[in-house]
Amino acid sequence: MGAVFLSLGRTVIAGLVLLVIIIVLVGATTGSWWIRGDHAWGAFFMRWLHILSGVMWIGLLWYFNFVQTPSMPKIPDEQKPAISKVIAPEALFWFRWAALSTVVTGLLLAMMSFYLVPALTLSPGVRPIGIGMWLGLLMAFNVWFIIWPNQKKALGIVVVEAAEKAKAARMATLTSRFNTMASIPMLFCMAAQSHGGF
Repeated sequence: MGAVFLSLGRTVIAGLVLLVIIIVLVGATTGSWWIRGDHAWGAFFMRWLHILSGVMWIGLLWYFNFVQTPSMPKIPDEQKPAISKVIAPEALFWFRWAALSTVVTGLLLAMMSFYLVPALTLSPGVRPIGIGMWLGLLMAFNVWFIIWPNQKKALGIVVVEAAEKAKAARMATLTSRFNTMASIPMLFCMAAQSHGGF
């Protein structure tokens, strides 16, 4: 059992196997609702993928803002390359792809549930989720077109002069802080739509 948890890949596979076992067991006791492959199951599965992606995206956003960035001044200079050359690039890889996955699965879910256009136009009845969607789209734009390009300069992935590197680090930090701020109402709006927050 310990060998499973020593590998992230095996851990994720074990989690998926556990999920399938739970689905089969629950399906066996509820008339195999998951086997039918109906629209409700497809929409539910897309919602699960959307939540899974969002947890990774916002989790990493909050890791950067609540853990990594505030801890950097406390780390001795000789140890900082471990963060900037190894941990941050890996975390940013998962961060930006989780952002894209969250947006794609969210848009597909909205389309499958027939509220994509009403939500994007902030129509009554779906206004909370529409606001959440627009905040999420803005945040994802920031990830791909402001944070990531500037982080590449700040981390030395793209080599630039020291002044431009410092400017890029500041822009990435400020935009990341904006996204952290926006994530609070975004998450509220996403939950409010189906759980009566408005």
